[in-house]
Amino acid sequence: MSTMKYIQLEPREEIAIIRINRPEALNAMNVDVIAELSKTIDIVGVDDGIKALIITGAGERSFCAGADIGYMVSIDPIQAEKYASSAQAVLNKIENLQKPIIAAVNGFALGGGCELTMVCDIRIASSNAKLGQPEVTIGIPPGWGGTQRLLRIVGPAKAKELVFTGKMITAEEAERIGLVNKVVSLTSEEESRFATSSIAQTTTKTSTMGKPSNNSSKEQQSDEELQKQEKIRANELAKILNKKLMDECLSFAKEITKNSFNAVKTSKMLINKGMDADINTGLRLEIYGWALCFAHEDRQKMMSSFLNKGKK
Repeated sequence: MSTMKYIQLEPREEIAIIRINRPEALNAMNVDVIAELSKTIDIVGVDDGIKALIITGAGERSFCAGADIGYMVSIDPIQAEKYASSAQAVLNKIENLQKPIIAAVNGFALGGGCELTMVCDIRIASSNAKLGQPEVTIGIPPGWGGTQRLLRIVGPAKAKELVFTGKMITAEEAERIGLVNKVVSLTSEEESRFATSSIAQTTTKTSTMGKPSNNSSKEQQSDEELQKQEKIRANELAKILNKKLMDECLSFAKEITKNSFNAVKTSKMLINKGMDADINTGLRLEIYGWALCFAHEDRQKMMSSFLNKGKK
């Protein structure tokens, strides 16, 4: 694993995981995070062994809480322009990376964090995720691409609703409007299995404790113990959910990497460019991209393999 101060890069064979590692600030992106993320994308971009990328946040609470408000509160317009330009530059770099990118949205994805998810090709969220563009609530509009990419993903009316109100939406709502592709949840069986285990541990622990001196202290102790156990249970469930999210993202990435990397990266380029082109231009680009793939060796091998498989 390659580790900078704020960005972790973890290769998993043909898949790499990038984690924003600033959990004390809900993985908000300050100037240093932006610089490290840019360097990490450059590293991934030139590594031919990496065929797909997953971006997530460290811990279970937050994918990325966006820009660093502590930094922004005292900067002037010139500094603000430089900050937004550097953020947009790295997000553009991520969006234009030839490799397919999955956002594993664990917890808060707000402001710049939501904008980061939107430059990824696929967005998979845990059921406890919250997404939104709340910038207007602190006196600014979205500045890292939110006004432009959100309308292209969910349409202008829904984009205006989210931006004008600054509200957070649940993962389920984000899936319904097309902002995320899939929501990962714990089944009732998984939750009850963990609850049963947790209750058993609590009962064992309580039975080994000394008897309290009176009923009042006993009730207080019981309440405190229940609150403590509930907090522990919530934390453990969040960890299990986050693992399930990452397993789903890795599984999804493997479904992509088993295909022709050349065909996938060409398809990504055609879809991205097609969003801003008229239909005739997009169709002509598609023909060029399609035809160019016929010059690649893996196309011949994969077609021949398919034909031979059919003969068996």
